[in-house]
Amino acid sequence: MQDPTNCSRQFGPNQCLSYTLPYVRQHQFVAVFTRNMPAKTVNFYEQAYAVVRRVPRGQVTSYGRVAKMLGRPNAARAVGYAMSSLRGKEADSRYNDIPWQRVINSQGRISSPDPERQAALLRAEGVEVSDEWRVDLERFLWPGLHLLEIDDILQRYPTP
Repeated sequence: MQDPTNCSRQFGPNQCLSYTLPYVRQHQFVAVFTRNMPAKTVNFYEQAYAVVRRVPRGQVTSYGRVAKMLGRPNAARAVGYAMSSLRGKEADSRYNDIPWQRVINSQGRISSPDPERQAALLRAEGVEVSDEWRVDLERFLWPGLHLLEIDDILQRYPTP
């Protein structure tokens, strides 16, 4: 497969995401994922980050719940990619305040590439994580944002 960094020249700007995803999966190389993406995708990431920034300490949410709050119920995987793209950006002041560790899968399991680190961060916030990387969603699930807060996020980061 070709390097997707020039996909917008080959396939047009709106095809970059579909072309890049297989490359990311095959090579586990997320840094390339945010390069040359259409504005629509970049703004979705910013919307996801804005929602995750509002998850309080000691609570968790799921990738699917973040996607549903943003009006994209089938975009749970895209939220996961957004959280994964934060790896290596800890020094960047635009991204170091995003509590990515508070986003888990819909079954209450940690599904990140580094479950030990995510579990340690959650435990430090008072979230109980089992040895199987599970969180009790009945106790720790964040109820989500109010519609007005969601509308504010969608207006601040519009998708074309």
